[in-house]
Amino acid sequence: MSASTRAGEAWDTIAPAFSAPEPFAGKLGDFRSPLLFTDGTEVKTPEDWQRRREEIRQQWQELMGPWPEVITEPEVEILKSERREDFTQHTVRFLWTPNEKTTGYLLVPDGEGRHPAVLTVYYEPETAIGLGKENRDFAYQLTKRGFVTLSIGTKEASEAKTYSLYWPSIEDAKVQPLSMLAYAAANAYHVLASRPEVDPSRVGVTGHSFGGKWAMFASCLYDKFACAVWSDPGIVFDTRPSVNYWEPWYLGWHPKPWRERGIPTAANPARGLYPRLLAEGRDLHELHALMAPRPFLISGGSEDTPARWPALNHAVAVNRLLGFENRVAMHNRPDHGPTTESNAVIYDFFTHFLEPGKAR
Repeated sequence: MSASTRAGEAWDTIAPAFSAPEPFAGKLGDFRSPLLFTDGTEVKTPEDWQRRREEIRQQWQELMGPWPEVITEPEVEILKSERREDFTQHTVRFLWTPNEKTTGYLLVPDGEGRHPAVLTVYYEPETAIGLGKENRDFAYQLTKRGFVTLSIGTKEASEAKTYSLYWPSIEDAKVQPLSMLAYAAANAYHVLASRPEVDPSRVGVTGHSFGGKWAMFASCLYDKFACAVWSDPGIVFDTRPSVNYWEPWYLGWHPKPWRERGIPTAANPARGLYPRLLAEGRDLHELHALMAPRPFLISGGSEDTPARWPALNHAVAVNRLLGFENRVAMHNRPDHGPTTESNAVIYDFFTHFLEPGKAR
């Protein structure tokens, strides 16, 4: 099968996901349009959007804390290499913050030329390579489809129940932890981009749940990612227990002792940046808009139902201003966990937009 045939068949699978169902088609909800500057001036041209885009990006970076310098020339240690079926699995170690290394897995399929790649992020790196819970083996499945993949995760922090990354320390974090995870993903992008087997212009990112939040912030804040899939992260602020951006390992960092885990209440209020974001009327649709015109897919479950489309329609509007259609998609399943069907849409999304059959 030719690369064009594979991409065409993939489009047939994913095409319905780019249309909002009734009654959400065209609805914008109560979200402030990202096509308005802070002073209320309307964005009318693509040139206006570039200025507005930078305004959004700078405001969020100032709110969350500035990143350290991205490590664009990484030093990667290969600790172990082994054959698995029709690909090679490398255990690698590299700096994902200026002072902390992580260990992950680089999976390289057989074949000549430069291939597209996908970064996978989760609580630990083993699940995505097929050594964890069913239907979360994104790296393994994508590698079998011709992608180079890199699987990383916050294994030590997850075991310690601090989950995230804290810069320069957990006692005195200057960057909101979820933004710091995005920074780590930016460094991981350069690990992939530096590989001779990888086409740097065709690198995507994906993750589920915690990893979905991580992949969303990574792709929105670092535009070298060509496309992204976010699996049921909670794409806007909400008080559902799993859409918990208020927690101190996401956007609510504060000095320990940390607040009791759970939905904010009068007795157990949110702290740190999160309540300020709500007070200022901000929501994550502003970050979604930063993806334009790069395509993204929400693989939605219990946390991201079709009712999220009013937020997504704002990103659709930005893409239309720029002259692009079919850049914002959502596929839905009933439950939080990925399924064989929902994963097939994820893999076809990456196949269509990154074209693994075209080694360059």
